Amino acid sequence: WPLTQEKLVAARAIIQRELDQGHLEPSLSPWNMPIFVILKKDKSKFRLLPDLREVNKRMRDMGALQPGLPLPAAIPRGWPVVVMDIKDCFFSIPLAPQDCEKFAFTVPAANLTEPAQRYQWKVLPQGMKNSPTICQRLVAQALQPIRDRHPGAVIIHYMDDLLLATATQQATDKLEKEVVDHLQQEGLYIQEAKTQRGSSVSYLGTQILPETVRPQPIKLDLEVRTLHDVQKLVGAIQWLRALVGIPTDLMTPLFELL
Repeated sequence: WPLTQEKLVAARAIIQRELDQGHLEPSLSPWNMPIFVILKKDKSKFRLLPDLREVNKRMRDMGALQPGLPLPAAIPRGWPVVVMDIKDCFFSIPLAPQDCEKFAFTVPAANLTEPAQRYQWKVLPQGMKNSPTICQRLVAQALQPIRDRHPGAVIIHYMDDLLLATATQQATDKLEKEVVDHLQQEGLYIQEAKTQRGSSVSYLGTQILPETVRPQPIKLDLEVRTLHDVQKLVGAIQWLRALVGIPTDLMTPLFELL
């Protein structure tokens, strides 16, 4: 897709960072996909997103993550809660070497002053339809020993979002440390800046208080013009589905646009 000079500069900076971190590599692949460069929610940084619709059409579907979003309403009243986020979950999972070429993309030079550069992903790319399911299953496998050791704890897991709760603050703190240490051994790291503790935390579209759980306010932007607009709209509605019972057949027209 056409990129403005500002987005082209941002794309090159992102690509260099991902090359340095081992997530990308130069490519001679015959495959090629467009990319989007979009502003993050806080408008301070850009994100690079591959347009993988054609690749996804040729890929076997691994199925949904699970029947629906987990609901934290079953947490016993007054139990201390901690919410954690796994850092760069997709980028922590390597692609099979023979599959990397399928996730190649090209970045042109400004004013075509030199040949375009092609790169390919070495890790699960965002936008690949099976990336969420693979991430979900890998994290679930990593957490299973923790669940086995703490059958009385509440451990809720959805993709890269974790919630832990036990009967006492001391036990919750101990469980949190055990989870962090264990996940590191599995090559998964918690993003401390996003960890939530205290009497009010947010998790999967809900606000959890000591005595109640309630939905967070959600704003739906109905001005849909681009693929990214569709992704944002579907993402916002997904938080509501479990709470208000939106069936899949009503979501199908939006899913077909992704």
